[in-house]
Amino acid sequence: QLQLVESGGGLVQPGESLRLSCAMSGPSLDYYTIGWFRQAPGKDREGISCIGRHGEVFYAPSVGGRFSISRENAKNVVYLQMNSLKSEDTAVYYCAAAFSRVVQDMCGQALGDYWGQGTQVTVSS
Repeated sequence: QLQLVESGGGLVQPGESLRLSCAMSGPSLDYYTIGWFRQAPGKDREGISCIGRHGEVFYAPSVGGRFSISRENAKNVVYLQMNSLKSEDTAVYYCAAAFSRVVQDMCGQALGDYWGQGTQVTVSS
């Protein structure tokens, strides 16, 4: 069974950057698609970026051009670099792993076989 632990959240001002990390442990991750999701109070969980086993990526329109996802399979870590943060990016951010999912499906339908506990990101002046 996979375990996922997010880190790197915090309080930043608009326009600043953060890098989230998702450290994973358990069986081989080679066949898993990994995604970042967020959920703001009163809103549905949103798939913002997903990365497949071959490096294919998906970004939600709300974060395209500002966020970048990457994975280091050797270290079992997936990163989410978030630049030019806005107040509307405030949410709890989760990482998830889904076995052999297409990135568009995983992000578009918030699919995940395993989930982390989440890390809070607050963007406020």
